[in-house]
Amino acid sequence: MKQSPEQAEIERVLKRGVVLVEKEEELRRLLLEGNRGEPLRVKLGVDPSHYELTIGHAVVFRKLRQFQRLGHKAVVVIGDWTARLGDPSGRENARKPLSAEQVKANAATYLDQFYRVVDREQTEVRWQSEWFDQFTLADVMRLLSYKTVAQMLARDDFAKRFRNGIEIYLSELMYPLLQGYDSVALRADVEIGGTDQTFNLLVGRELQPIFGQAPQQILTVQLIVGLDGQLKMGKSLNNYIALTAPPNDMYGKLMSLPDHAMMSYFETLTDVPEEELEEMSRKMAEGTLNPMLVKRRMAREIVSEFHGPAAAQEAEEAFIRQFSQRQLPAEMPEYRLTEPVNIVTLMVDAKLASSRNEARRLIQQGGVSFFPEGSSSQAQTIQTPDFTVPAREGAVLKVGKLRYLRIRSA
Repeated sequence: MKQSPEQAEIERVLKRGVVLVEKEEELRRLLLEGNRGEPLRVKLGVDPSHYELTIGHAVVFRKLRQFQRLGHKAVVVIGDWTARLGDPSGRENARKPLSAEQVKANAATYLDQFYRVVDREQTEVRWQSEWFDQFTLADVMRLLSYKTVAQMLARDDFAKRFRNGIEIYLSELMYPLLQGYDSVALRADVEIGGTDQTFNLLVGRELQPIFGQAPQQILTVQLIVGLDGQLKMGKSLNNYIALTAPPNDMYGKLMSLPDHAMMSYFETLTDVPEEELEEMSRKMAEGTLNPMLVKRRMAREIVSEFHGPAAAQEAEEAFIRQFSQRQLPAEMPEYRLTEPVNIVTLMVDAKLASSRNEARRLIQQGGVSFFPEGSSSQAQTIQTPDFTVPAREGAVLKVGKLRYLRIRSA
């Protein structure tokens, strides 16, 4: 039996890029029959400790947009209260407390990027401080009484750290409860997030009936891998694509993605129909479809999502010129050089490497080239970290496959 357009959209919300729906039939019923005549309140918690988002964040943003297309409201809660406390998780990677000003600045930048994907008019923005600033010690103790230590240690990361003898701070045990209470304060009907948030989302579902509310539905989405093809996309791993990356940069980085990760990007970051994805997978497995053509389609679709079809087409043409015809890109960052400088120093100062050790490693792997005439026909591979870069007007430095720098002399 053929589905109506609305039923097909509901199935896409529940299935496309989704890992878990707690009580799926119940959520399907709410989407089909309505919620007492009111739109569902679909919650997303936002951590304002960072200001630059990746296309990995866009996976859950796109899921929110799908709910909005069905007429429901996105409710974004900014974790300003917990951000001001900091997070002691893992001493080497402790999250430092932020000032109220830092939180507001980060949140403003975050929302600017968020609204590139999600409809501003169908979004309600709330701040944790609206309710937690009023909390008393009695409120905190009461909240703590709703969960046991054994229940908290059931969370995967807590369980692993406990087994390995790594400290777990008492304040860390509060975070799932605080996030769960956000759902109570917002009267959330649905909460969405990545699979790494499953435990915290379920805490909210458990708390709501205690406060006389219906338990929220839970939906978790895939966490896409980064450009290494193995680990979750993240800025700390330097395997990410910024949500605001220029079209050419975004396209080029997508083309560097390992083939095995392409279909998850298609599923979570594009609207290409499932039937087409299945056909592409089948033909690649049969050897009748070149994976390079599939990857170009993927890159074009994703760049179109963030920059529009025209920019995606231009980015693809630039990529073909650069890599198929071995031409240097027409546009690249410039660096003013007044005197010769050591290659390692230049790479770090120009942010082509995050550290001197990374710069040396890239050189040793043969990943750094110098074009003294600024022409692709004049390339020389830099083989030693002792190489001195001359202050030569128009010369080009290439690091890896995608990063270029044009030198401008004084």
